[in-house]
Amino acid sequence: MAYKETFNISGENLLKKVKDLFKEANVTKITIADKNEKEIISFPVSIGIVGVFLAPIFAAVGAIAAIVAECKIIVERKDDEPKAEETVAQEENPLV
Repeated sequence: MAYKETFNISGENLLKKVKDLFKEANVTKITIADKNEKEIISFPVSIGIVGVFLAPIFAAVGAIAAIVAECKIIVERKDDEPKAEETVAQEENPLV
């Protein structure tokens, strides 16, 4: 199961925060939205992403940071702790 976190951040710190989020193992998706939570850009985060593919993403984030004074980063993370599965006890049928 996944959960979301929201960070309010200024445009000048946007690129640094996105780079830091790429380094975290449990981040699956990053969305950048304006202060009213209108989505500007959204991209998945894969473990196998290499620098060649990160360059265009970082360029886009840098361009957004240049024109937006204040924004929100919405981070979707996978749940680290596996939930205990509920087991349903089967009723014994005395007639069988």
